[in-house]
Amino acid sequence: MHSVSADVDRKSLYCSSRSVKAHNVPVHDTYVFPFFRHDFAETVTGKSHGYKEKRFRVYRWIVPPLSGTIDDVENLEERKPEWLKVSAQRGDEYREIRRNLRRRGLHTVCEEAACPNLAECWHDRTSTIMILGDTCTRACKFCDVKTGNPRGVVDQLEPERVSEMVGLMQLRYIVLTSVDRDDLPDLGAGHFGRVVDRIRADHPHTMVEALVPDFDALPEPMDTLAASRPFVVAQNLETVSRLTRTVRDPRAGYEKSLSCLDYYKSNHRMRTKTSLMVGLGETLRELEEAMDDLRSIGVDIITFGQYLRPSRKNIPVERYYTPQEFEDLKTSAYEKGFTWVASGPLVRSSYKAADYLDTVENAVKYGGD
Repeated sequence: MHSVSADVDRKSLYCSSRSVKAHNVPVHDTYVFPFFRHDFAETVTGKSHGYKEKRFRVYRWIVPPLSGTIDDVENLEERKPEWLKVSAQRGDEYREIRRNLRRRGLHTVCEEAACPNLAECWHDRTSTIMILGDTCTRACKFCDVKTGNPRGVVDQLEPERVSEMVGLMQLRYIVLTSVDRDDLPDLGAGHFGRVVDRIRADHPHTMVEALVPDFDALPEPMDTLAASRPFVVAQNLETVSRLTRTVRDPRAGYEKSLSCLDYYKSNHRMRTKTSLMVGLGETLRELEEAMDDLRSIGVDIITFGQYLRPSRKNIPVERYYTPQEFEDLKTSAYEKGFTWVASGPLVRSSYKAADYLDTVENAVKYGGD
């Protein structure tokens, strides 16, 4: 690993990395040195005039291979393909909805995960609402939701307020999800079910998809959730088997997620759904194997979306899939027997959910459950 010297004061470290650039440090073919302002701010220690020498961490970056200098590295995160560049059109409607959410203490995954489709989905009357607070007890490396210990705090008025928000937003389809709440005796299943019950009672024409935590794969909390009868129950596999320990919290698991989906299907005959991110270093063969595993337990709906690094602290993108590759994944999934497939660079849990609502309902009407 390279070491570089920096004879600059603390202010310079906060403002610029030019002192490091001056050394023209080479970049390995598969490694890059991340020199960002916040990294410097975190590593400045000791005397006010900095330090003589510091060793820097390296991050693996597999595709594409690089060679060059620090100048090349600094703009790497901005080098996204054209098809991933979307304009953020957030007008008065978006701002009003956001004010209403904050006024009621609600949090959306759309915001917490920095989803690029936020304004478009809200305009189309679909949304993902996150309940049970904004602090997760787990720490998946791809996720930007903050982690910590909520210490058992639950907002008992949340079912009423979420239902009110569904009415205010005039939602056709809502993806209801939550942070993991390993601090609660029932892992949050009871509260989740009460929110679903309230929405169904107050808004019978709004379809509720419950994107649930794994509840540690325990039957009792899964039964509790299933009793609320959401239109779809989803548990995200997130990535292929090989990468699960790298990408997800150690308490999550590939087999654990499969067992949850299997339980809802086998014991409650529910429509099941999952999502896979791509661009984390998986192979096409591994994606095919994951699809086979999901179909073997009767999963109905699957979505594929490009992993986009939400912040510098999260794991980097290994590769950007092309639109044609997403089309190929969709074709393969349909051939394997999935009822409905959404596949595209910007596809997320609630993106265009209302568009496939009719497809799912028709599948139910003409022979599905």
